[in-house]
Amino acid sequence: MKKTLPKFQNEDAEREFWAKQDSTEYLNWPAAKRLRLTRLKPSVRTISLRLPVAMLEDLKLLANQRDVPYQSLLKVFLAERLAQERRPLRAMHK
Repeated sequence: MKKTLPKFQNEDAEREFWAKQDSTEYLNWPAAKRLRLTRLKPSVRTISLRLPVAMLEDLKLLANQRDVPYQSLLKVFLAERLAQERRPLRAMHK
């Protein structure tokens, strides 16, 4: 018999719960079916970021050359670098 999932007040409470729990005590993973959530949009949070003027101008110039908004290009650059930084961590845990 699996444990009953609690009701969560928000995503942060759920995230904290799963960080401390073994999901196999709550979910029957062998019976799970793969699901594609094609319309799901990731949670976003607005941040304030201070950049040197020259760096921001370079970013805007590159974005203009690629015909994309500079904020979008910045997100692409960050995503690429995060993936690059995670690769060695994955190799260490294998």
